[in-house]
Amino acid sequence: MDLFAPSHLLILLVIILIIFGPSKLGDVGGALGRAIRDFKGAMNEPDNSKPISKSADTATTETKADKPV
Repeated sequence: MDLFAPSHLLILLVIILIIFGPSKLGDVGGALGRAIRDFKGAMNEPDNSKPISKSADTATTETKADKPV
């Protein structure tokens, strides 16, 4: 049995139309489109954060008790 059979999609569309109504359906579609566009834009942006170097990380976590006398 196919999960996305045309009859299943039609029933799902009717249920969504009943829940949201025709006026809200356009708003939901627009919001979904904006969310997808924002997500794709965020995925294409370069990562501006700099990785912390290992030496800088250990220097900040060492204490006087950790160093030999």
